[in-house]
Amino acid sequence: MGIGAFLKGAVKGVKGAVKKILPKKDDSNGSAADAKAPLMNSAFVFIKPHANTRAVQDLVVAKLTSKRVKILAEGDIAAAKIDKDKLIDQHYYAIASKATLLKPEQLPVPEAKFEAKFGISWKQALADGLAYNAIDACAKLGVDADGLDAKWQAAKAAGDMEKFGGGFYGAKLGDGIFVFNGFFMTMRSAFVAPGASIHYYVVEWDPEDLKWSEFRGDLLGPTDPAAAPPASLRGEIYAEWKALGLPNEPFTGENGVHASASPLEGLAERANWLKASVSKDSFGKAALAAGVPRKALDSWFVDPRVRVKGGEAGSVFDMLEDLDADECLAAMLTIERE
Repeated sequence: MGIGAFLKGAVKGVKGAVKKILPKKDDSNGSAADAKAPLMNSAFVFIKPHANTRAVQDLVVAKLTSKRVKILAEGDIAAAKIDKDKLIDQHYYAIASKATLLKPEQLPVPEAKFEAKFGISWKQALADGLAYNAIDACAKLGVDADGLDAKWQAAKAAGDMEKFGGGFYGAKLGDGIFVFNGFFMTMRSAFVAPGASIHYYVVEWDPEDLKWSEFRGDLLGPTDPAAAPPASLRGEIYAEWKALGLPNEPFTGENGVHASASPLEGLAERANWLKASVSKDSFGKAALAAGVPRKALDSWFVDPRVRVKGGEAGSVFDMLEDLDADECLAAMLTIERE
């Protein structure tokens, strides 16, 4: 996820705090074997339903192993289970809550940013009844998920969309109303359609071999597959989608593969999709041992706004993205807790 300008100061503060908290390397005569081994990076990766073909599975395995990323486990999760257990809703909780669970007046809309983008104050938009979440927008406009998505994509193409935070987008549709996370309804339907499934991988690697930023930027590729490096997973799936057996050319919403953006997200995703025990998970165990309360971990799994000591408030996922495991854990210890 990209970071909004209002979060950059907080992220910078986190990384500065990380440098202060992490132990300095010992340059004495001690051997390398005496140094504490870094925490392994561990992530959750899955092939999205539209791209879940044997050819894509083979490509993912080849790409991961070529970068010395070890696959600890893999498997399939079918649409019926995804729907019944609300796995995709929990996975995209920050998105889903703003699309279906909360009304516009309950959303943390940055008022100055909203007015700067759309030329009307947030309070005025609410007072005039112009703001809708995705599910209510469908009812208002008399369209289904795909109908709303078409209007959403048109607004994006026209430049009438703004990111307000992690997984939080607003757009002014051609109908004159403001809608939040209008893309989610179609996104969810792709995961729960009869016959659909994801293929997942639990992976681990040494940060000395591959930084998390390289794992996401070079190996995975950016969210928009059209802008992805040709050698990345998303870039290659975009270029070879026909040969790989995909039904259509990938785009931002259907970009082939998902991968955790940080060690914390990886932990949250394993706990959600696989019902993995936090206390037995390698990163979860390390976090608990370092003094992060289980209550804090559970609350962070849904990407709340948090405040770094001495810094600004922002999305916890955005603050920690692309940090390697040791850095991520150190950064988590700088987050204020109630």
